[in-house]
Amino acid sequence: MYETFEHTADLGLRVRAADLDTLFAEAAQCLFSIIVENLATVQSTQRIDVQVEGDNREFLLFDWLRTLLYHFDAEHLLLGKFEVHVSDTGLIASAWGEPIDRARHNLEHEVKAITYHGLRIEKSGDLWEAEVIVDI
Repeated sequence: MYETFEHTADLGLRVRAADLDTLFAEAAQCLFSIIVENLATVQSTQRIDVQVEGDNREFLLFDWLRTLLYHFDAEHLLLGKFEVHVSDTGLIASAWGEPIDRARHNLEHEVKAITYHGLRIEKSGDLWEAEVIVDI
């Protein structure tokens, strides 16, 4: 489950999941749900593989989302499906999507950057929760 929240001139992403793998996948989905108006219009025709090293969960989430945003900015690639495996030393993931098609994809927000401000991951009861502020 994910949602967004207002944060001055930025936008916050709040994600909850039963495990870290799902938390990171949902965070990526949340990111692209604010970039494109209807994430369901993104077809899974192209795959990218991502590997990020690190043992700090917050920095790992930052680097994961920053890498995905890079693919959007540099390759104009909208991503909508994610499989992530988080370990103590980093993450290995795959993401699927397609290049922007202006006839089918209405872009909603321009995400300029992922920020460290308010970045957190915590376990609360049976759920993991993450918050990330993005610069729009």
